[in-house]
Amino acid sequence: MGKSATPRALPENEAQAVLRMVRISPQKLNLVAQLIRGKKVASALADLEFSRKRIAKDVRKCLESAIANAENNHDLDVDDLVVSQAFVGKALVLKRFHARARGRGARILKPFSNLTIVVREVAEAA
Repeated sequence: MGKSATPRALPENEAQAVLRMVRISPQKLNLVAQLIRGKKVASALADLEFSRKRIAKDVRKCLESAIANAENNHDLDVDDLVVSQAFVGKALVLKRFHARARGRGARILKPFSNLTIVVREVAEAA
């Protein structure tokens, strides 16, 4: 007599992973997300491995989680996966203040972000 399960929001050939509350601004995180959009999963993992951005390690972890979700939960073939979407959203912003000269204060914003990665299985046209 419990609640019925909510229907699946994604198509059958897609899987996703969400990385929440990452301590980086959405603008900086989006630079790394642009790096992997539309690429095959193996190529995206290699790009993140050798990226010099600090956040690339966390994005790589999220991508590996999306791959694992596709493989284990939805029975998709890992070799045919493509990063179909990688989008960034804003989370909360911590507001701090830094004491300045003459009794003034400067505002410091410490933003957080959310990252969603969607992988899709694409049948190769051979």
